[in-house]
Amino acid sequence: MSARYAWSDLFPAAHFVTEGPDHPPGDPEGCLLFPAGESEVRRLEERLGLELPPSYRQFLLFADGWGAEDDELCIRSVATVGWLRDLEPWYVEGCLPEGETPRSVPDDLYFVYGKEQDCINLREEYLPGTLLAGHRNDGMTLLNPHVKTPEGEWEAWSLAPWLPGANRYRSFWELMQNEFQSSRVLGLATTGAASTGVRSLVCDGTLRAASGTFLMSPHRRWQL
Repeated sequence: MSARYAWSDLFPAAHFVTEGPDHPPGDPEGCLLFPAGESEVRRLEERLGLELPPSYRQFLLFADGWGAEDDELCIRSVATVGWLRDLEPWYVEGCLPEGETPRSVPDDLYFVYGKEQDCINLREEYLPGTLLAGHRNDGMTLLNPHVKTPEGEWEAWSLAPWLPGANRYRSFWELMQNEFQSSRVLGLATTGAASTGVRSLVCDGTLRAASGTFLMSPHRRWQL
């Protein structure tokens, strides 16, 4: 039996809404959507051809998404989740131009989590096969089935314009816990108010979005 994840504790004051006259798309008054049904989650797994990681699967059964797609922070619903290569092919092509070989990242640098991790040590070759689970500002929340724990969790990535790579976590649960420890996201979750500024947890060598340089990957910069 897989571990149980306390999503209701992470969203202690959450209330569930659906879109309508009182709560239009992107309305900060309601973040979480009603839970997905077991049959809906199974159909998603059939569509992907893989069993979802336990913490992410349990989140969808707790809430079928968080926010709307035009919100600052969004976790997609089962109907809109998909592979990055299908949903954002331009991003994959920008990070992995045809004919170029991604930088090799050895295991001793890649499999480092927590404060010692350097976010530049990203295996770009995994990008096409990651699951686009959500986004935050101009960044993305990706789940990587190429790296799994013995419990079936997929590695979770948080990409952002100010990161020259990605902050990586052992699971979706670990990523979300980390996000809630950030005062920026905590403010969104508890008050519904969009906040400004930069993320409090970034890796060394970060370039701020305000500089006008958008980092597609550790090696490719796109001027805004």
